[in-house]
Parts: sequence; structure tokens; C-alpha cells
Amino acid sequence: MSRVGRRPIAVPPGVEVLIEGSRVAVKGPRGELARSFFPDLSISLNDGVITVSRPTDSRIHRSRHGLTRSLLANMVEGVSSGFQKNLELQGVGYRAQQSGDNLVIQVGYSKPVEIAPPEGITLGIDGPTRIMVSGIDKERVGEVAAEIRGVRPPDRYLGKGIRYSGEVVRRKAGKAGKVGRKK
Repeated sequence: MSRVGRRPIAVPPGVEVLIEGSRVAVKGPRGELARSFFPDLSISLNDGVITVSRPTDSRIHRSRHGLTRSLLANMVEGVSSGFQKNLELQGVGYRAQQSGDNLVIQVGYSKPVEIAPPEGITLGIDGPTRIMVSGIDKERVGEVAAEIRGVRPPDRYLGKGIRYSGEVVRRKAGKAGKVGRKK
């Protein structure tokens, strides 16, 4: 049996879960999320605990069992506490500014790049070189953070670019060139 799939999900106080067949709606203090899951898996709510069970031990049911449980746990955590990804800008002259809800970043291009957040996602800055992406849907928060990072990914040679907080960029050695060479 799936180790991830068999773990129960505790529903915190203030979070309501509505299960209608294979569709689950979760409502909490930060917002509301709804999603349809695989109809062959059974999702049940008993005494504030959500459990996911599968009908057989076939390969497809085993793989969907853990996935369904993880997606449900992310929904419950999202509406109760939310998710946040932090990004850092590294490079001379690289900076971010808030313009209303939009984010304007200058990362070495001829013009600044303006990023508008999709619905349900908030963009913020913490100083000129730190960007915060937050929301209740873990998938969308990660997707928006990856799009922002994709504007200028970290360079392997100089280390400049946009990176996740705590991300380690393996630097490559440049050309040896004429330094230290004898004639």
C-alpha cells in the first residue's frame, strides 16, 4: 500500500470540506478551492479526518492513490495557511519594484519586465532584490514563481539572475585563457 496515500489528512478548525462523488471542495479562512479527482478512488471524511482508499492494487490505482492524497493535503493546507515562494535577484543593477498589483523587474534587458499576477496570486517585494509569490493554490504559486525565474535564470558562469531563495547554483569555470601561460 502507498505510504503517502494511506496517511490521513487532519482538517484544521475553520476549514470546511464538501465531498460530492469525485469532486472535493475545501473552504477556509484564506479562500476556497475545488477539484475533481479520479472517480475510481474513494474519498471519505470522518470525524475531521480525510482518508483516501483505492479499490485494487493495480499499478494505476497505486500511483493515483498517493497523488490524490497529496493534492487533497495541499488544498487543505492552502485554504488554512497558504503557500509562499521566495525569489532573489543577484546581479549589478538587478532590482524589483511594485507597481500596483504588478511587479516590475530590471534584470539587464533594455527595458524593464512587467509581470501581472494571475487571479488568486499575490506578488510582493521585500527589499529591492527579494520577490515573494503567495497564494492558496500550491501548483499556481510554483508555476508563477517558475515563470518569474524564467525571465532571467541564474547564469552558470557569473551567477547573475533570478533564483529561488536557498537555491545553490553550481558555477562553471570560465576559459583559462592566457592567464598563467608561459611563452
